[in-house]
Amino acid sequence: MPDDLRARLVAAGVELLAERGTDALSLREIARRAGVSHGAPRRWFPTHRDLLAAVAEVGFARLSARFAALQPCGEPRADLLTLGRSFLRFALDERGMFELMFRHELLSGNQLGLRATSREVFADLVTRLGRDRRDAEVVAGAFWATLHGIAQLHLWGSLAAAGTGDADALLRTAVDAYVED
Repeated sequence: MPDDLRARLVAAGVELLAERGTDALSLREIARRAGVSHGAPRRWFPTHRDLLAAVAEVGFARLSARFAALQPCGEPRADLLTLGRSFLRFALDERGMFELMFRHELLSGNQLGLRATSREVFADLVTRLGRDRRDAEVVAGAFWATLHGIAQLHLWGSLAAAGTGDADALLRTAVDAYVED
């Protein structure tokens, strides 16, 4: 059952990430947790980065599932606010996964599955902002960056330090900027 080994390694990485954060994600520790030799991951993941990308794919799938579960009300501001809150809640609930998912070396590397999974989540955002807009992808990119920035600054405590610790107020302001009247 070689596919079972791949799945076990990814599951061990996801579990380790949730318990101990990104710094704990060594090949050796993931292999130990999966109950295999430290060389076994190389059969499925030629590099450490490949294994981390597979773990990050799980995060994008989880984020996508959260977005898919949202019930649109048909009012663009309310729908985007709900989506933004879902994104921020994901960042808080799954901090380690959130940090891993957006690591530059994983997204810019040769990890086709990770890039495809992240593009699916982005495509959903483009659709929610309105594909009929001439600038839908640019607006979606700006909103995605804004959401990520609010989430990351909130996680770091930078918003509170600057006196703007109300992430939801920032999100409401951002949504107003991205919704066409």
